[in-house]
Amino acid sequence: MSQLATADATPLTTRRKPSLWREMQRNWVAYAYISPFFILFAIFGAFPILYSFVLSFQQWNGISAAQWIGLENYVRLFEDRLFWLAMWNTIFIGVIAHIPILGGAMVLAFIINSAAVRFKHFYRSAYFLPVVTSPVAVSLVFSTLYGVRFGLINWLLTTLGMSPVDWWGGSGEWIKPAIIILFVWRWLGWNMIIYLAGLQGINPELYEVAAIDGANLSQVFFRITLPLMRPIILFTLVLSTVGAMTLFDEPYLLVGVTGGTNNAGLTIAMYLYDRGFKFAHFGYASAMAYVVSAIIVAVSVLNIRFFGSSNTEA
Repeated sequence: MSQLATADATPLTTRRKPSLWREMQRNWVAYAYISPFFILFAIFGAFPILYSFVLSFQQWNGISAAQWIGLENYVRLFEDRLFWLAMWNTIFIGVIAHIPILGGAMVLAFIINSAAVRFKHFYRSAYFLPVVTSPVAVSLVFSTLYGVRFGLINWLLTTLGMSPVDWWGGSGEWIKPAIIILFVWRWLGWNMIIYLAGLQGINPELYEVAAIDGANLSQVFFRITLPLMRPIILFTLVLSTVGAMTLFDEPYLLVGVTGGTNNAGLTIAMYLYDRGFKFAHFGYASAMAYVVSAIIVAVSVLNIRFFGSSNTEA
């Protein structure tokens, strides 16, 4: 009895914990079920990321042996005029396009969420339809709309007595607006659906109390809706940062990999693709990819610092 009492009195913290390997052996069936994900992620996710980092310090054309060159790719990157032009184009298109994308999406979601609007399911489907449409088909349609001689937009301008727009010619000043219009049309509905889901999570009693207190529509929007939507806005800002810095499909299908006249539509993702897969400068493209990733992380951290703290707490 005394031995049993002594054993029971032993603190739990002094008992030996089972090792990780023993836990895996004991639960091997569960680990076997989840192992395909980790195996595929290691092969197609983790390995390319790590190998690309090593490759950014090398010079490799994909055929011959790789040559270690240290930081030369990064030095060359910051001296590359086309890199900075592509970066400027990307930032300009991303910032200008996301003003109507995020602002318009919030306004549309607020209107559709109101009780006075009917046929809400129709509006949701209509605004979300461009998101699920093939980028190739969308770009072909917009290329037809932007046609210089027979495009619908220039036909309307001519009918109204205005001069037609040379979207792809001249000095390339109309290439960015053409890409922005297409970009806004495609992704406005995506953000609207996200905001609409966030609005539906707000307690409707708050709006009822505001109406009783005599608050108007603008006061309800700026003092109730926007503060409570702050985490959702942060989420869309982070996604928008990633989407803008990786913009490829729309400009590539509209103006080609060179970005059109004076490289006016050249984005950083297009330039990375051009250096890596057209000229086989894989080390240089890897260095560019890591610089772009660092920019995305930095901007996302700034967004989190600015929008992450909520002032709606009691």
